Amino acid sequence: MQDNKIDFERCDCTVIHEDVVNLVRDSMPHEESLYDLADIFKVFGDTTRIKILYALFASEMCVCDIAVLLNMTQSAISHQLRVLKQARLVKFRKEGKVVYYSLDDDHIKQIFDQGLIHIKHK
Repeated sequence: MQDNKIDFERCDCTVIHEDVVNLVRDSMPHEESLYDLADIFKVFGDTTRIKILYALFASEMCVCDIAVLLNMTQSAISHQLRVLKQARLVKFRKEGKVVYYSLDDDHIKQIFDQGLIHIKHK
């Protein structure tokens, strides 16, 4: 019978490096900030939302245009835009009856670019 156990490297030391632990503890963000960061990454965890963000890197767009671009319903796009708005990743402006969406700020593009650099890195 084949053993399917995964062999992980383990630290067998019993000495706690208090200086290192304290240094890292002091530099860690507050718990609330870490939760907020995790929530941002959850939003990035959906391919449709990634496509919408990528489209908005190129141009401000209305729901109709995004729906045509992604071959999806306006309702589905509106739902995803609501999630992106709640995460403060996109903003909107109204021009008459048309609502245009764009990136909330340049940080979003930087996060996206860093992710792409990471996945392309070998």
